[in-house]
Amino acid sequence: AYDAAHITLHVEASPPEVVAHEIAAVARLSEGQPLTLRLEARSGESEILVAPGVVSTIGARIHDSWPHARRVWIVTDSNVGPLHAPAVMERIQDAGIATECFVVAAGEGSKSLRVAGDLYDWLLGHGVERGDVIVALGGGVVGDLAGFAAATVLRGVGLVQIPTTLLAAVDSSVGGKTGINHAAGKNLIGAFLQPPLVVADTNLLRSMPPRDLRSGWAEVVKHALIQRSTPGGERGDLVDVLQRNASRLERLDEPVTSYVIWRNIRLKAEVVAADEREDGIRAYLNFGHTLGHAIEAADYHLLHGEAISLGMRAAANIGVACGTCGPSDADRLNGLLGLFDLPRSAALDETKVVAKLASDKKRVAGRQRFVLPSRGGGVEIRDDVPEDVVRQSLSAVNAATIGI
Repeated sequence: AYDAAHITLHVEASPPEVVAHEIAAVARLSEGQPLTLRLEARSGESEILVAPGVVSTIGARIHDSWPHARRVWIVTDSNVGPLHAPAVMERIQDAGIATECFVVAAGEGSKSLRVAGDLYDWLLGHGVERGDVIVALGGGVVGDLAGFAAATVLRGVGLVQIPTTLLAAVDSSVGGKTGINHAAGKNLIGAFLQPPLVVADTNLLRSMPPRDLRSGWAEVVKHALIQRSTPGGERGDLVDVLQRNASRLERLDEPVTSYVIWRNIRLKAEVVAADEREDGIRAYLNFGHTLGHAIEAADYHLLHGEAISLGMRAAANIGVACGTCGPSDADRLNGLLGLFDLPRSAALDETKVVAKLASDKKRVAGRQRFVLPSRGGGVEIRDDVPEDVVRQSLSAVNAATIGI
């Protein structure tokens, strides 16, 4: 019976009102209605919609939110643009708004000062106005670049995020962080801007290459593992949801895919609302990212989610060494990564990775902060991890070949 179900939820430990809320969410999706969220932060508010097919309403939603917009400026990349930009532009034009489209090369190289300068030149050269709207149509690179432009050109214009990757849907499109990379490290130049509208259409994920889709599940796993430390996350049920529905999620079955993405966005939105500027619990969202970003920056040919998977594995090793968690907690993390076929080992140059940690923007008073697993679930922050423990944790994920 469980195998035939569209989604399996374990509800025995949950209060009746919580169970009713979750069942109602699944029912709305089954009826073709989008799930909605509102994120309220100091820098602004975001309305977030999640459902298959919801991007078809984009024109009307932009018209309602920005009734005086003369033009919508779509930023996309060379992979996503041919697949999705024409349909999005048509929907916006149907609402009576003119559109323009700027295409960047796909890949992390477009999150640069040079490409940002090209985007500014294009916007200003074609007459962007403060009442206009920039639409980020793509993954995390496009979202960060377009969001940074929206936050800064003319001191700020409208912004819509339409994530086309799983990673962007559950992470980078929500929360207001925008930015570009610098030679010294990732995301070192940026600004906060809450996108007033985020449209997460799960149908768009079906065009993703399998490796990119698999990489995105790393952020979903991360959210599940930190849940007990987040507002309203005491139940810690996301790990169970992932364990019971992993095969359905890998196939992007509905309604479970939209439901899980909505749950992930809800978790992140609650964290951001409580701590927009990363003064406290928002740092928990960096679980796996301290070492993961260093691994990325050390010239390894890994996708972001793959590097974060390795970063979480290394963080669990540090946690066991420092006593924040036990071997069983590390085993649970490794098992969850394995369910989604995420890498748990790679051939790493420990010296290069440790050197890249020096450029981590999350350092405080010169001390490296690590988000480590806690016993029984959740995470905690430590800034007293010796370098030799970091090296040992990286050594433990070393292997002859990358496990992807």
